[in-house]
Amino acid sequence: MNSVSFDFNTLTPRERYKILIGTVVPRPIALVSTVDREGHANAAPFSFFNCLSSDPAIVALGVEYSPSGHSKDTVRNIRDTGCFTVNVVSGSIMDEMNICAVPFDASVDEIAEAGLTIAPGKAIAAGRIAEAPAALECRLHSFLNIGESREIVLGEVVYAHFHENAIDADKLYVDATVLDAVGRMGGHGYATTRDYFELKTMSVADYKAKTETTIEAKAS
Repeated sequence: MNSVSFDFNTLTPRERYKILIGTVVPRPIALVSTVDREGHANAAPFSFFNCLSSDPAIVALGVEYSPSGHSKDTVRNIRDTGCFTVNVVSGSIMDEMNICAVPFDASVDEIAEAGLTIAPGKAIAAGRIAEAPAALECRLHSFLNIGESREIVLGEVVYAHFHENAIDADKLYVDATVLDAVGRMGGHGYATTRDYFELKTMSVADYKAKTETTIEAKAS
């Protein structure tokens, strides 16, 4: 198979961005809710997001600076209050998430514009979006300074919320079909998680047995 290669040292930031967002897919979307020092709520979606650790429970956000070069409201609020909530974007709130992405003036309440509801946080000041099937309350762990284009925020999950039918509370099994999470692709593309399949991780014994079966099948 022929290949095409790119030296990232020779690419512009925009070119690197285009390659990365088209390659690392689908990316989960964090609809992040925060509050400012006065308690005013804010919500904005970010697809440079994932979980990095379970002990401690750490999630990461990558937030671009605003066009003016300053921190976005989300990061400023996290710095000021030390907390944020990650709300999972399901297919049912895709349009509302997209409204929260509109670059409104600071005086506009994007949560109200989207018709979403804020429920109070249990452990932190930043409330969750009630319509989201799952939400993770996070305390600020740390910031990573990696350059002048994006801020990396690490948060420790301290509380989790789910719609009742989205999780088996005894087995802690999250139902992916109910969660119906939406992921970000390259450009303006999105993807659902409805095309679901399972692929069990094999033990060494399982692998050897499968290999032997394959060899025997080829020999016959």
